[in-house]
Amino acid sequence: MIDHDVLIIGAGLAGMRAALSAVENGADVAVVTKVYPVRSHSNAAQGGINAALSHQGDDWRDHAYDTVKGSDFLGDQDAIEIMCREAGDEVVAMEHMGVIFSRDEDGRLGTRSFGGQQKARTFFVADFTGQALLHVLYEQILKANVNIYDEWFLLSLLVEDGECCGAVVMEISSGEIHVIRAKAVIMASGGLGRVFEPSTNALICTGDGMAAAYRAGASLMDMEMVQYHPTTLKGSGVLITEGARGDGAYLLNSEGDRFMKTYAPNMMELASRDVVSRSEQLEIDAGRGIDGCVMLDMRHLGERFINERLSQIREIGKDFANVDVVYEPIPVRPGMHYQMGGIKTDVNGLTQLPGLYSAGEAACVSVHGGNRLGANSLLDTLVFGRRSGQHASDAVKGKSHKNVGESAADGDRSHIQRLLANDSGNELFGRVRREMGDTMNQHFAVYRNQAGMDEGLSKVRALKERVGKVYVPDKGKTFNTNLMFSLELDMMLDCAEAVAVSATDRPESRGAHTRSDFPDRDDENWLKHILVTKSDDGPQIDYLDVVITDWKPEIRSY
Repeated sequence: MIDHDVLIIGAGLAGMRAALSAVENGADVAVVTKVYPVRSHSNAAQGGINAALSHQGDDWRDHAYDTVKGSDFLGDQDAIEIMCREAGDEVVAMEHMGVIFSRDEDGRLGTRSFGGQQKARTFFVADFTGQALLHVLYEQILKANVNIYDEWFLLSLLVEDGECCGAVVMEISSGEIHVIRAKAVIMASGGLGRVFEPSTNALICTGDGMAAAYRAGASLMDMEMVQYHPTTLKGSGVLITEGARGDGAYLLNSEGDRFMKTYAPNMMELASRDVVSRSEQLEIDAGRGIDGCVMLDMRHLGERFINERLSQIREIGKDFANVDVVYEPIPVRPGMHYQMGGIKTDVNGLTQLPGLYSAGEAACVSVHGGNRLGANSLLDTLVFGRRSGQHASDAVKGKSHKNVGESAADGDRSHIQRLLANDSGNELFGRVRREMGDTMNQHFAVYRNQAGMDEGLSKVRALKERVGKVYVPDKGKTFNTNLMFSLELDMMLDCAEAVAVSATDRPESRGAHTRSDFPDRDDENWLKHILVTKSDDGPQIDYLDVVITDWKPEIRSY
């Protein structure tokens, strides 16, 4: 039995920012992560982090308005105001911790333009901003002596008397299963990108935390809102940062036409991501694509500029597409990138399950609504990671652990034994996982319709019937990744079903949820969130009004 005050699941930016905040507030803090912390998916964030700094002539309210508009008015405006108001302090705090942001000619923090925003307010470290932030935060939590259980895998959350009070986890190196009691748990386990194939997300992004919270009784919100990024490489799905377009790259079709002038004449390539992705798809479907792609051209930026600000993109182009972006355009297409939905939380990260908090992509405080603005994701992780750590560490003061013992892990041990007992006549997890990813990409991508989504949901539910019968060839305990992948798949299918039931329930087009059979936004009936809660009869749907403060819904154009 292991005891801590605050247990954090996930060691990306949200988890580590929560850990630092909680330990500075006097709590005994532990972080559980299935990969070594600096291998967390926050590492992959390229373009930057948004903040409106007043000394640069920007205003947080302008940032908030751009975010509300970008969300297609589904974002909760009270949460958006908090995020944008606190953004500047968070960026400056990270700079003081040691993040070496890129600077302008005068030595000030430099900015680049990002999609859907009227001002250049994206602070960056070349094209590896997430990596820079992640390493600095890891140094800070090491300095603060935070307990880190790296390469430990979450199996389930503990719930006693209606309150979350810890987790059951598996030490990957030994296969040993442990019960960790905690007075509060913060779920910061990241997104579910690999529920779709292909995806820009790392293979570790399997929605474990969302599924565990869902199974424990927390609600998931806005799950139908799945962001397709406009510039991903065909086949591999590797991300080409929006920072390239922010720095002046543009999109071309097969006729050499800069086609975004047709769809977003004011913002062009820097319209919001859902708008650019739909525009690309329309060009491809109209026969003006090249092998299912459009071309991203940055040749005019010059080799010196590219090497200084987009060096990683140049390497990616060479390694994955055999293209040197200095001399030729690179083929890109819309690809699954980010989950706007997640575990429903308030502005302090607290979920509907007492004792359980969430932050980052695993959470849905609904600052992103129907469409996330580029470079708001890193901001979300830091602001709400800090807030959840602060609130949780305050809440545990004077609190005792729940009376749970090792027997709390019996259900997980039995489940693993059943999996290991499946015979070789059954299928491997890889086939089921691929069918799931292909199904989601086919039926819940840039454009959707009722018939396709119904078919997709039916296929997902058929896969859920098969997942309990997958064959795990490795019967050992030491680094049994085959077992872990099978456990992940089970969780991924819960997430896939939540996405599918939410999408089929929304008869309108809003943000990333674009329906060919319901092409218009319906503010009169559908200016509300969809919540999904697990029950014995399957996913249960409920609704919650969008919080509106100062910005009334309006026609959204760029």
